[in-house]
This record gives sequence, C-alpha cells and structure tokens, in this order.
Amino acid sequence: MIPIAEPEIGEKELEYVIDAVKSGWVSSLGDYIKKFEKKFAEFCQTNYAISCNNGTSALHLALLALGIGEGDEVILPTLTFATTANVVKYVGGKPILIDSEQETWNIDAVEIEKRITNKTKAIIVVHLYGLPCDMDLIMDIAKKYNLYVVEDCAEAHGAEYKGKKVGSIGDIGCFSFFGNKIMTTGEGGMCVTNNEKLKDKMELFKNHGMSKERTYWHSVIGYNYRMTNIQAAIGLAQLEKIDLFIEKKINIANIYKRELKDLKNIQFMKEKSDRKNVYWMFNIFSEAKDKIRESLNQDGISTRPLFIPLHLMPPYKSRESFPMAEKFSLAGLTLPSSTKLTEEQIVKICDIIKRVIYSAQ
Repeated sequence: MIPIAEPEIGEKELEYVIDAVKSGWVSSLGDYIKKFEKKFAEFCQTNYAISCNNGTSALHLALLALGIGEGDEVILPTLTFATTANVVKYVGGKPILIDSEQETWNIDAVEIEKRITNKTKAIIVVHLYGLPCDMDLIMDIAKKYNLYVVEDCAEAHGAEYKGKKVGSIGDIGCFSFFGNKIMTTGEGGMCVTNNEKLKDKMELFKNHGMSKERTYWHSVIGYNYRMTNIQAAIGLAQLEKIDLFIEKKINIANIYKRELKDLKNIQFMKEKSDRKNVYWMFNIFSEAKDKIRESLNQDGISTRPLFIPLHLMPPYKSRESFPMAEKFSLAGLTLPSSTKLTEEQIVKICDIIKRVIYSAQ
C-alpha cells in the first residue's frame, strides 16, 4: 500500500513529548506552547503566532478577531475544503464564491472586485495545495475597498510569494497541523499576524473569552480552542525539520513532472517564477482521471479527487456556474505525496499512469 500522505515522526518528537509529559504540564499551559508559538512566528516572518486546537478554529478565531458578523459578506474561492466557507457561517456571515484561475487553480483574483458590495468585509484566500495566490493584486483590491484579508495557509506551510512567507501578507494567516499536512501536531492550528490588537483578541476568544487580568471574568463569548502542551511539543520538533520536509515535497513534485512531462493528456498547476510552491499534495489534470485512479488502486496505490466546489454542495448550493473550478474538480487527481515516498515508488506510479494513457490512444 502506498498512502496518499502520512506523517513523518521521529525520535525528536518522542523526546519532546516525553519531556512535556514528565513536566506535568500536559494541557493548555506549558513551555512547549510558548516555544512553538515563538518559533512558528519567526518561521512565518510575523510578530505573533497564536496556537489553537485545529485549522478550522484558526480560521474562526481570525474572523472573530476581525469583527466579521451577521450579514457581512466574505469573498472566498469555491474550489476549497468546506471549512473555508463554514467558518463564515459560524459568525453569521455570507460566503461569496469566486471561480478558479485557469493556470494556478487558485482563486481568480481578477474576479474578486466584481463581487464586492457595501456588505463585503473580508477576503479569504486559499493557497491551494501549496501554491500561493496572486497576493499583490488581492492586497491592492483589499486596500482600495478597505477589506480585511485572511490567508488560509492550511496547505502551504513555508510557501512564499515574492520572498514573503504566506500568512505574513494579509491581516491574519491561518494554518492547520492535521496529520496529513506538511508538518503536524496530530490535530492543531495556528494564527499568525503582525497586529498586536488582533493577537490579543484571538488569545481572548480561544481561551473562553476569559480576561487575563481578572480570573473567571468573561468579557466576550469565547471558545475552548487551546492547543495542548503535548501537541506543541510535537509541533516544535516538526518545525525544526520543516525545511527538510519542504525540500522533500519539492523533490517529489519534480520527479512526478519529469516522469509525466511528455504525456499530452496530463496537465499540472502552472508554476509562477515569483512564487515558491511547497507542493503539499501533487495533482494532475486528466480526462482519464477515473481510469488512472482505478488502475492505481488495483496496485494498492491511494489517490483522491480534488475538492468538490462549494457551490455544488447543499449548504452552499448555487445556480451560478463556476466553470474552471468544476473542470478542475471533475478531472483533477491527487497522487501520493508523502515525504516518505521513494523515487522508485514515484516511478512505479508514473509507469501505471503512462500505461493507462498510452492504452487509451
């Protein structure tokens, strides 16, 4: 069996977890939380990092801190995991969906301005599968209309746009540390920002809305979104190896592209010279997707389809058509992308894909 993804956890993670357990601080207090937040902020080139219990909570905290509420419109891509839109609903807002850009599959920044109304308060951009969005254009639009920008970086740890780390460009960046992400804490998330007031608000909301100055005084309705010291211990060890993880991801993508480049019926997300793609997952686009997936499955090789566009699902059902997102979802396929993959395994996967493509010609 070749899995679609798997965490790479070693002795350092075990060492830190044992130390955290022996310290007695196993819940939401402990030195590893502070260390992890500090180091992650440095990694993202931001002033602050606020840990939480998962990536969904990170996005929710971001919207709460920005004051997004009842009736507010938030622009986001239709081709994304449902969480991106769900959190807008959590705060009473209305998701406004945007189609995908043809080359990168990311949110089509050119279409954003057309959907802005007097109710629009924010834009959530998703750096899809590890490739940054067109942040210059998005930030220009946000500045023009006085909108907040939240970066959903759940799939893009360490990705860069013109030398800037994703998460550091908008008002708040949100990360997930789920088990299949570039780095993991099992479950877990992080918000990053350069704004101290936003940092303070997110810390307030994640800890039951309880005042730091007055115990058991709750100034707002808060949530229990805290990360544990044990999770942070794993996260700190993972962060110490993240450059190696990213290097492996890029190498895996390069082998796939090398092996599949001559197949006319296979397309990839287009690279951009001003962006560093960290390839959380490697994807192909092919009309033969179903046959490829079936053949790989027969050899014990896991794959998965791309996200289903939000506008096709019951909570966000729309009569509006988003042709690019529908096209990518219909024919897009995610190939095994674990950092544990060997070149031999990747070549085997590509040989099966070639066999399917050639047999169809």
